[in-house]
Amino acid sequence: MTAQRTYIRKLRYGVQLAFLALSLYIGYQFYHFVLHFRDPLHPFVQRPSSVDAFLPISALMSLKFFLFTGIIEPLHPAAFTIFVAVLVTSLLMKKGFCGWICPVGTISQYFWMAGQKVFGKNFRMQNSLDLPLRSLKYLLMALFLLLIGVAMVPNMMVLFFITDYYKTADVMTMNVFAKMSRTTMWVLLALGSLSLLYKNFWCRYLCPYGALLGLLSCMGPVKIQRNEEHCVHCRSCSRSCPSLIDVEKKGVVNSPECFGCMTCVSSCPSKNALDITLKTGKTRRVFQPYLYPLALVLIFYLVIGIGMAAGKWDSQIPNEEYKRIIPELYKD
Repeated sequence: MTAQRTYIRKLRYGVQLAFLALSLYIGYQFYHFVLHFRDPLHPFVQRPSSVDAFLPISALMSLKFFLFTGIIEPLHPAAFTIFVAVLVTSLLMKKGFCGWICPVGTISQYFWMAGQKVFGKNFRMQNSLDLPLRSLKYLLMALFLLLIGVAMVPNMMVLFFITDYYKTADVMTMNVFAKMSRTTMWVLLALGSLSLLYKNFWCRYLCPYGALLGLLSCMGPVKIQRNEEHCVHCRSCSRSCPSLIDVEKKGVVNSPECFGCMTCVSSCPSKNALDITLKTGKTRRVFQPYLYPLALVLIFYLVIGIGMAAGKWDSQIPNEEYKRIIPELYKD
């Protein structure tokens, strides 16, 4: 027996908080970019291209357009680049984007951790309800893939790309929160309340983005593996898993719900019983847990770096267009 590897959890919290802080800074910078076009007296701030990360539907459209035409649409190219980076990391490094990078996943995590403190525990859906609810995110994923991947043809997309609606999709996404409607407020309150009670409620039941990444991750080479010879069957791994996977009964964890947080690995008291592994050929090799987030972040930014070098990062929307459109969005 050995001490738990609690440093893994601390490392993850640090990475998550760093990306959450980065996301908040991007949002703050973009807010001041928009303010300049609402009020020219407000100092001009350069638009942060990475705000396109908050446009997953635009990214999916751009990906389909690229696959059919070989062209990356120039209005929100960072959405495409970031989406490809997320897909690549999910294929190679499990659903690590959800577990280590996604700010929504981080906020959801701290909600259920707060709920655990307040109520002394988190609740769990009965199996008869849990499975149908989990299918919701796959139904939403299928709906988006049907509407965009099948119904929208490239010619239709071109007509949509040149609309003012698409040009300012980033501004309207911000306004969902900056100019919050009563309906949006009640939806967010409901999701927040459910997230206090149930672990990762949004991620587990409703996120179509996570559903797609989970399916991709099942095909990847990186997996959590349990060694039966060293396992003491204390069930610490199963009890600690925020995705509610019964790790203690698995040989290799290949569930689309697993987002590579390694909470199970960090909780295991038995040396060599549970590890993060990489499949090479027909064998699996154990590698040090701290290498996982390092590889995850490096691959993520490598793909983004390639996109930047190829000129597929900064939007080609002239500031004159924002000057024309944004004031119209804020008219009473």
